[in-house]
Amino acid sequence: MKPVIAIVGRPNVGKSTLFNRIARRRKAIVGNEPGITRDRNFAEVKWDERVFLLIDTGGFEPDMKDGIDVGILRQIQLAIQEADSIIFLADAKEGLTPTDIEMVNSLRGVDKPVFHVVNKIDGQKQDENIYDFYRLGVESLYPISAQHGRGIGDLLDSVIKVLPPSKQDESDESIIKVAVLGRPNAGKSSLVNRVLGNERVIVSEKPGTTRDAIDTPIEINGTEYLFIDTAGIRRKGRISHQLERYSVVEGLKSLDRCNVALILIDAEQGIKEQDARIAGLAHEKARASILVVNKWDLIEKDTHTAGRYVEDIRDCLKFMRYAPIIFVSALTGQRVTKIIDMIDNVAEQYSTRVITSDLNRVFEKIIHSHSPPLYHNRRLKLYYITQVSIKPPTFVVFVNYPEAIHFSYERYIVNKLREYLGFDRIPIRVIFRERNRKQYGKR
Repeated sequence: MKPVIAIVGRPNVGKSTLFNRIARRRKAIVGNEPGITRDRNFAEVKWDERVFLLIDTGGFEPDMKDGIDVGILRQIQLAIQEADSIIFLADAKEGLTPTDIEMVNSLRGVDKPVFHVVNKIDGQKQDENIYDFYRLGVESLYPISAQHGRGIGDLLDSVIKVLPPSKQDESDESIIKVAVLGRPNAGKSSLVNRVLGNERVIVSEKPGTTRDAIDTPIEINGTEYLFIDTAGIRRKGRISHQLERYSVVEGLKSLDRCNVALILIDAEQGIKEQDARIAGLAHEKARASILVVNKWDLIEKDTHTAGRYVEDIRDCLKFMRYAPIIFVSALTGQRVTKIIDMIDNVAEQYSTRVITSDLNRVFEKIIHSHSPPLYHNRRLKLYYITQVSIKPPTFVVFVNYPEAIHFSYERYIVNKLREYLGFDRIPIRVIFRERNRKQYGKR
């Protein structure tokens, strides 16, 4: 795996700003409100030909003993355990605090390189603010401005010198990226933790605990996955807080990054309008999707309960009849292990490329079974088909009149291609394009 660097420090010293600066994109949520970052947040970074994983963490405070603070502290501890190198970040404007001293002292017992970084040195006038931090008794201090980028290069040059070599260097295309989506409190974080087999993200009954989209790489039976736990997506009218708007945007952006979307449905509440909206977004982006009905252990059942539930889901999500459905309990672990097999199955279909000769043989059978209608008393000709990409499988059909393809006939071709080619669990795309006249002569 790639080496790991963790950023730690007390709240509001600029950890997420530094994370975004190094990652070169706005991945972590940044705001003036202390405690915005709660979970560990991963990003893959390349610097001077070295690739590493960067972790952002929540803010450390003394006496983190109650409620969600315990979860934040646990995430900080896990980040330190996972890291090959640690960046301790302090705030030059506030100066050295007892909390800084306590955390630095605790890091002295960690047998890993620790870089003591003083943030918010925005210019020469602030340079003298660093002197107070020499009381920490450390060998080197790194003055930076995460907001303006000052000193970041020198810091990273030093950090990569002590990083261990990567254990493997596999293409990103080999990783199956799985986004976990759903309404708030549907059990997304609990499911991720259950699948991964550890307390990867904070779990709480309070909706909105997960704010960032949290990335976790993992290898299971020789296959690499990247699980993306997202903030719960609510209706636009219910998003009143600016921070929650950031979370929703990050959750929606996760669909752009994933191959497979796990769409969680709360079994107690049943499928809702917002579930349909989330599924619709995944369908529009043509993501391979699995509908996961969570909290199934809380439902009183008879022999027809699951069947009725499937009917309700299919009725509400007519556009996504291809998506498989699984009933699980993240709390008890019921059927959770089967999710990985299902992910592997849809990911394999999602990445399949069909031999052109086999594809056209199937296409001829489809056209022969149901010929296209006339167009202005002219014959509509479908010449041949070719696959142009995967993830999702995308096909181009060359015709004489692309504008003449009725949506019902397009739907017929899509359904038959899915049936004959074994794409029964994923979306596919079919594009109709006019054949080149100069190459093939007049129609």
